[in-house]
Amino acid sequence: MSQLNPKFVYFDLDDTLLDHKKAEQAGLLDVHQHFDMFNGVSEDNLLDTYHHINKGLWEEYGRGEIDRHELHRRRFQETFRELGLDESMYDKAGKVYMNYYRNHWEWIEGAKEAYDKVAGKYEVGIITNGFAETQRLKIDQFNFKDSARHIVISEDVGVMKPDPKIFDHSTELAGVNREDILYVGDSFTSDVVGGSKASWKVAWFTKTPIEQGYKLADLIFDDFEQLLKALDV
Repeated sequence: MSQLNPKFVYFDLDDTLLDHKKAEQAGLLDVHQHFDMFNGVSEDNLLDTYHHINKGLWEEYGRGEIDRHELHRRRFQETFRELGLDESMYDKAGKVYMNYYRNHWEWIEGAKEAYDKVAGKYEVGIITNGFAETQRLKIDQFNFKDSARHIVISEDVGVMKPDPKIFDHSTELAGVNREDILYVGDSFTSDVVGGSKASWKVAWFTKTPIEQGYKLADLIFDDFEQLLKALDV
């Protein structure tokens, strides 16, 4: 008998199944190499400045204070302003970044094998924050439609995790009781808090758990073999 015993398993996408952080960093390093304007600006300075600004903008976007177009514009415009570079280059830089970012998508170590095994035993789905067009490209590239019964993208629903609406919508799609759904994700706020508030079971993928996570998550793991063992797969 599975330790968790779900009837439906939802997976988060970025930094749970696919290595978004690694792809983002590699894409930014490619941007650094692409433009001469970065001469005199270190790679680390670009990465640190962009990450700080982008994180704040995604928080604003999640609260509904800005739209996707403003996020796209400001993340490079404000990065360049902070670095003393030409702000008007934000649009070119943004397009170049997205092209490079897509070249670096890959599975988290152990995630593909685990996902395939879980999908072979349970009905599975995907729930992801992010822009629909980008997330659909990932879903198509990694053939998730072949195995995922339901794919839920925050922009399509109109709210981001941990908003209860996205979990309510996903519960209806799964067609099982809330307590019979397991959510596998890496973000404490979006996935652990969101999933537990929805009365789902939660498996938290993290190498740096915090005390509150032990109270909310049904499983905390940093190796997908631990998830497979808990699911008796």
